[in-house]
Amino acid sequence: YLVLSQSCVWYGECGMNPEGKSYNCKYTGLPIPLPKDGYDLMQELCPGLFFDNVSVCCDVQQLQTLKNNLQLPLQFLSRCPSCFYNLINLFCELTCSPHQVDFLNVTNTVPYYDPVTQKNKTSITELQYCIGESFANAMYNACKDVEAPSSNDKALGLLCGKDAKDCNATNWIEYMFSKNNGQTPFSIIPIFSDISVHGMSPMNNATKGCNESTDNVTGPCSCQDCSLVCGPKPQPPPPPAPWLLLGLDAMYVIMWIAYMGFLLVFFAVIFGVWCYRKRHLVSEYTPIDSNIAFSVNSRHDNGEASCGERLGERFENCLRLTFMSWGAFCVRNPRPVVLFSLVFIAMCCSGMMYMKITTKPVDLWSSPSSQARKEKQYFDTHFGPFFRTEQLIIRAPHSKPHIYSPYPSGADVPFGPPLDKDILYQVLDLQNAIENITASYDNETVMLKDVCLAPLAPYNNNCTILSVLNYFQNSYSVLNHSVGDEFFVYADYHTHFLYCYPAFLAKKDLCHVFIVGFSVFSLQPLPFLRIDENYNNATALVITFPVQNYYNETHKLMRALAWEKEFISFVKNYQNSNLTISFSAERSIEDEINRESNSDISTVLISYAVMFLYISIALGHIKSCKRFLVDSKISLGIAGILIVLSSVACSLGIFSYFGIPLTLVVIEVIPFLVLAVGVDNIFIIVQTFQRDERLPGETLDKQIGRILGDVAPSILLSSFSETVAFFLGTLSTMPAVRTFSLFAGMAVFIDFLLQITCFISLLGLDIKRQERNQMDILCCIKGGEEDSEVEHSESILLLFFKDLYSPCLLKDWMRPIVISLFVGLLSFSIAVAHKVEIGLDQSLSMPDDSYVMDYLNYLSKYLHAGPPVYFVLEEGHSYTSLEGQNMVCGGVGCNNNSLVQQVFTAAEIDSYTRIGFPPSSWIDDYFDWVKPQSSCCRVYNTTGQFCNASVVDVSCMRCRPLTEEGKWRPQGGDFMKFLPMFLSDNPNPKCGKGGHAAYSSAVNFINNNSDVGATYFMTYHTVLKTSADFIDAMKKARIIADNITETMGIKEKNYRVFPYSVFYVFYEQYLTIVRDTIFNLCVSLGSIFLVTTVLLGFEVWAAAMVSITIAMILVNMFGIMWLWSISLNAVSLVNLVMSCGISVEFCSHVTRAFTVSTKGSRVERAEEALFRMGSSVFSGITLTKFGGIVVLFFSKSQIFQIFYFRMYLAMVVLGATHGLIFLPVMLSYIGPSVNKAKTRAAQERYKRTERERLLYF
Repeated sequence: YLVLSQSCVWYGECGMNPEGKSYNCKYTGLPIPLPKDGYDLMQELCPGLFFDNVSVCCDVQQLQTLKNNLQLPLQFLSRCPSCFYNLINLFCELTCSPHQVDFLNVTNTVPYYDPVTQKNKTSITELQYCIGESFANAMYNACKDVEAPSSNDKALGLLCGKDAKDCNATNWIEYMFSKNNGQTPFSIIPIFSDISVHGMSPMNNATKGCNESTDNVTGPCSCQDCSLVCGPKPQPPPPPAPWLLLGLDAMYVIMWIAYMGFLLVFFAVIFGVWCYRKRHLVSEYTPIDSNIAFSVNSRHDNGEASCGERLGERFENCLRLTFMSWGAFCVRNPRPVVLFSLVFIAMCCSGMMYMKITTKPVDLWSSPSSQARKEKQYFDTHFGPFFRTEQLIIRAPHSKPHIYSPYPSGADVPFGPPLDKDILYQVLDLQNAIENITASYDNETVMLKDVCLAPLAPYNNNCTILSVLNYFQNSYSVLNHSVGDEFFVYADYHTHFLYCYPAFLAKKDLCHVFIVGFSVFSLQPLPFLRIDENYNNATALVITFPVQNYYNETHKLMRALAWEKEFISFVKNYQNSNLTISFSAERSIEDEINRESNSDISTVLISYAVMFLYISIALGHIKSCKRFLVDSKISLGIAGILIVLSSVACSLGIFSYFGIPLTLVVIEVIPFLVLAVGVDNIFIIVQTFQRDERLPGETLDKQIGRILGDVAPSILLSSFSETVAFFLGTLSTMPAVRTFSLFAGMAVFIDFLLQITCFISLLGLDIKRQERNQMDILCCIKGGEEDSEVEHSESILLLFFKDLYSPCLLKDWMRPIVISLFVGLLSFSIAVAHKVEIGLDQSLSMPDDSYVMDYLNYLSKYLHAGPPVYFVLEEGHSYTSLEGQNMVCGGVGCNNNSLVQQVFTAAEIDSYTRIGFPPSSWIDDYFDWVKPQSSCCRVYNTTGQFCNASVVDVSCMRCRPLTEEGKWRPQGGDFMKFLPMFLSDNPNPKCGKGGHAAYSSAVNFINNNSDVGATYFMTYHTVLKTSADFIDAMKKARIIADNITETMGIKEKNYRVFPYSVFYVFYEQYLTIVRDTIFNLCVSLGSIFLVTTVLLGFEVWAAAMVSITIAMILVNMFGIMWLWSISLNAVSLVNLVMSCGISVEFCSHVTRAFTVSTKGSRVERAEEALFRMGSSVFSGITLTKFGGIVVLFFSKSQIFQIFYFRMYLAMVVLGATHGLIFLPVMLSYIGPSVNKAKTRAAQERYKRTERERLLYF
């Protein structure tokens, strides 16, 4: 055995350093028995030295000083008993070991005169401490994983003077022994060696590993604090392998093969039919299907009509007769009809007095019944809403990086442009000016101090401001302080900064500049600098002013909003050429959305004006310049447009009566939709009349009635299909889609009603005006010669469709090309549909000239901090029982699958889970705080009230006895007795575990503070930049929370664990956006198919043709979205639902014209349908919308440019090409056969008229 000599190097305290810390007295004699009043302290601190007569090298006062100095390490490291056991060993041997002389060597002293004993003594001001290298490493290894729950960091990150990742055994001990840490009274120079050096033997006591117990009662450290207990670090599952075939994207390959297969089969069939026709038919120009189509050319009866055909004819005839009678009535009685329409419009529009517009982003994008909204509601009601954030990102564009050269030695250190002292002065000016901003609300003056987040209130009402200037106490004098002589500067703000940022809990730095006292706010470390490997290289400064948020406290919230408004105005107008400031307030996005809506009004109005002008001119057929104002339809066109807009206003008014709020999507989208639908119907009605010839003896009212009987069923088909599709869209859970569908369905329906009533009456009046040769607009002035009736005419567009376009499109060689191209486009769209991105970049919702755009750009560039996430344990859990505590906590004795432990494990694989840090755990910090060894939990022995650790009062005593039972966790009544004290205790240098700052809102008390209700455990996500990042983070957090709920076995107990972060309500929609999109579009398509089937007279195959074409348009829309970088979100889903409605206009009219055609073959019927309805559809929708859409390109709003201009253009182009190119060709191949019953009815109806000749032409 190695026999150690018993001899001391000090005993007792004598003298004090300039900071008031006591020196030890030099003493070289034998150890002295400890007085009995120190036995309790010795047993508590150094039980290994409590033997025999307890002869040691320290007195009771030194033991008390040791206890005081160990309070901070005790509070942070005692959660791992073996770690603290080794640490206390290090200090006990240093302070009291009877063998000090073996490993301590005094190197510097000063004389001291003791005024009490009136003796001269020697104070030790420096000594060497020889520590075994193996001991130091073992102590570090036992402590390196210990967590500091309140700061979401490793404990050594707070106790080592630098980041935990840079801490090691050597620099940790060096920092603890340095007098510059604010705790050590004199310098202790550690010498690390496992062999004797300088005549000293190393202190190499036995250590405990973190996976070992220190005694028979205490267990090893928890998995959270000891990686050895956890075993190997969890590995994230490998990312899913891409689906490849032949080394290429599988969908590309599959669709290419499918397309090639289709072409092979299709052209084989075409070739086979062509060969068959060559052999059996007389003329090669006979259409392919002429032999199988029912032909009326031969005037032969090819069989009886089926029951379905007869039913369809009767239904068709019923609609025709109804609309015929109704049209004639409206023309005969224009005044009552128009008056009734105006009264109806006025009644509906009066509801707009109650109109409410929703601009809150939460209400726009998140359903009140959604999981995220319910969880937000739960969080806000139990813990209060997340604080409001006002943030500045400051750059110094005219400053350059500079080099700081430490004196007398040290490597040069580069400093970024914003860390120039002059710039910091100017930033401090700005910060102080913001603190002094004054706002006014309800005759009250509001300043930052009135609304800011003050986590230490009411004991300390100072505002939390996250700023680099906190390192300098926000003080010009501290910033300007330096230490040096007339020749050299030894230390200034550079050295202060370099010392502070890795050791932000230190009490002083090397240049004796005192910084902010110890405080833990449970906020992300260093959120005020651009995160970099070296903070001194920062290129921007971030200053954040957290402001209180309020739930159901309108007055307080309005005060905060008033201050924010002044803050925005102040920063906008702040002039400093040396600073570039990007900023945002909590209200900024909502304000900018409102401003954007107002600024886009001009764009929308210009767009409408262009469409109005086109419609007014295009409706008229001008025969000559002299008759321009007679033949024009400007008044009628304006009236038709006003009817369309009135239907929109009626829809707004009706739902405003019921208190349903509007959204900006409704205001911006629905007028375009209803204009497309309404204008198309106007063109069909007017142009059909212009092409018609009045029959002999037929009056005007009967003619218009007859025309309405022909076209109104087609208008009813499209309008009712859209109405039903939109109303079924209200089944969506997405507020934007549901509100749009509701208002759009009503607007389209009212538009239809007004068009077959008011517009028909106005059309009759306009025809009468034209027949009386009165000028348009100037109705009192007559033109040239008076015409008794308006002659029928065919427009240039109709002639183009009739003579050129339709015959060319339906040629035998053209039709296969058309089918091939459109099926190819469909195949491509299917192949890329899954690549459409999901989400909405927040910057897209801002105007191009918005100050928020600048802020968002620099936010992603400079601020690399993830958003906080709270794991909320709902009310119902028992925290007072040992079992309940073990299910939640993360310290010694806690379950390996506890809540805190599972979140900690998730943080270990942050690249997969997107959980960036271990959680802050109020319950673990509470257990550390309440330990009897700690000085944190004390009460007055007279009143039982809480006594803060900073209070010096002999009547303050420990909350719990220093016994084995007292060291156990508090349970039952004890747990609830001391918890409120913990949550009201502000952290201070003597007790860093006070829970007021970090956890005051984390625990919700119930039953008159007799029990714990809901609580949360906070951590942070990793850096999230794209929508995909945010969506994945929310998805992973929910998986973790569900797993915690499962493993805690609380599923059946009506409470659970759920994650909450401020962005969840905005991104939850994207978890189900694909399912919602498929559901909404399928519901719309299904309703269109059913309505079309009925209103086409039960023509199921014709309805299928319409639905197939619309489905192709929708799929191709996804292809365009991928090509044009349009993401899938609520806005684009609304546009997809709208494109479904507009597609009905492009397809239904042509299809119905095909079904009622009595031509002999499918090709002829398709040709007739195309030139009769295609020209109206083209002029009514395509050309009208093109004019309006082009204007949207010039909008300042990015959301208009991307989601409206691009998508509207795509839906019009795709709708027109499919409805006017693909659909006629498809009908010419596989369209439904002629309805024999309808044909015979047409023969009877037009017998001995000019129309009879046309039937057989």
